[in-house]
Amino acid sequence: MTDLYYIEDDPDIACTVKEYLEQKGFAVTICATLAQAKHALKMHVPALVLLDWNMPDGRGDSMCRWIRGGWKELPIMFLTVRGDSNDIVFGFENGADDYVVKPFALEVLYSRILALLRRAGNVSEQYLSCGGFRIDQNRRSVFGSSGEISLSAAEYQLLLYLMENKGKTVTREKILEQVWDVNGNYVNDNTLTVTMKRLRDKLNQPSCLKTVRSVGYRMEDTI
Repeated sequence: MTDLYYIEDDPDIACTVKEYLEQKGFAVTICATLAQAKHALKMHVPALVLLDWNMPDGRGDSMCRWIRGGWKELPIMFLTVRGDSNDIVFGFENGADDYVVKPFALEVLYSRILALLRRAGNVSEQYLSCGGFRIDQNRRSVFGSSGEISLSAAEYQLLLYLMENKGKTVTREKILEQVWDVNGNYVNDNTLTVTMKRLRDKLNQPSCLKTVRSVGYRMEDTI
């Protein structure tokens, strides 16, 4: 099921759009504030973001720029009453991929969402997130709250494998097999211990990366 975030503070409009799109097979998460939307994006990247301009804790154009700073290919569509040509141009200049003026026909919105997703592909698979950290798999880059984090190839592969299995405990043996022993070559268990220590140091000892004693490791979102 394709998931969308809808950043909208009007509950009537939000519920109407959510109900319609869920009937069409989408999973829709409503974010009533920009702060709520930012938190949600740090935890999980959807296939597309629907964004209102006027929000109680800020403006949609600044939110659009914030999203573009972390997820350059994530599709963003404005849904707003601001239909002046200058506003529309400004929306695109700030990173929007489409712009729909309220009021709008739900059937038209649905068609434009489908068209935007066709052009973008499944961007959500490009990004992995956990505990405020995110991986851009296309660029092989890792980001935290302070920006990009430089990792070695082994550290990156270890973090990637743990994020791919977020919420699951993976054994040390499985990690060695998947990250290092892909060609059937023996790798000393100490290699994992050293790499994990370096990774934790670079991530500033994150609470989302947990050791499961005598078993392995697990990454999970923390509140």
